[in-house]
Amino acid sequence: MARKRKTSPMEDLLDLVSMLPWWVGCGLAIVGYWVLHRLANPIKVSTEPPAQVSHLAIQGVMTGFAMAGQYIVPLIGFGGAIISVFRRRARANLVTDVLQAESASALDGMSWRDFEILVGEAFRLQGFRVAELGGGGPDGGIDLILTKGREKFLVQCKQWKAYKVGVEVIRELYGVMAAKGATGGYVVTSGRFTNEAMAFASGRNIELIDGAKLLALIKQAEQSIDSNASSARPRLTIQASATDSPRCPQCGAEMTRRVARKGVGVGNAFWGCSDFPRCRGIRPLN
Repeated sequence: MARKRKTSPMEDLLDLVSMLPWWVGCGLAIVGYWVLHRLANPIKVSTEPPAQVSHLAIQGVMTGFAMAGQYIVPLIGFGGAIISVFRRRARANLVTDVLQAESASALDGMSWRDFEILVGEAFRLQGFRVAELGGGGPDGGIDLILTKGREKFLVQCKQWKAYKVGVEVIRELYGVMAAKGATGGYVVTSGRFTNEAMAFASGRNIELIDGAKLLALIKQAEQSIDSNASSARPRLTIQASATDSPRCPQCGAEMTRRVARKGVGVGNAFWGCSDFPRCRGIRPLN
């Protein structure tokens, strides 16, 4: 993905608040104004002994910050809330437009930013909490970080229209997964994957999602939500279905694929008990 342009601290704060629900931004604006307004009382002019001069100077600086902040904080809070509302509406419209498409070719006309937003919404519909990074930082090209319970998953978005995603991308993601102790990872593209990429991902807790599969997952989640047929949302499978997983040798619970985060086997996949940390039963992957 393209690198993000440099922004000012105020723009960064505004973007951070806009990622929160709109009512949180409004609450921050109101509380921030109330607190800072109380602190922004002007200093009364009086004759003070020399020992109090430094104290008055510090108080004057704090008062100055409070006087400015009582207007800046509400501006950031309400501004972020407005942006949040528009972003959420744009995300909903983006998902709706894609759902109305008859094939995954609708993804080819998207900008990389819209594609990344769509992927984030697809994972939200699967019940994940999504943090957007943009892929421009020092995180190995990671665009999204997903969390569900105590598990963390990393996502790379490759909106490549005319090219296949090669094995180098999968290897890069696998290295970052091991370094950050992620449970699994996803590479999502509007195109296709090479045979070498699919072979490398096999057995490594990395799910490869092409345009057709992404579209199918969004439709599946939307249909499940609309019908309210089940309280559990459909989840993206990582390499193996639940029926392929063995039972824990200690408690008999179902096991899930995991990746070792420390020790001599760091980065290697294995079967871990789904009742972890109460049960620490493991099995080798093969």
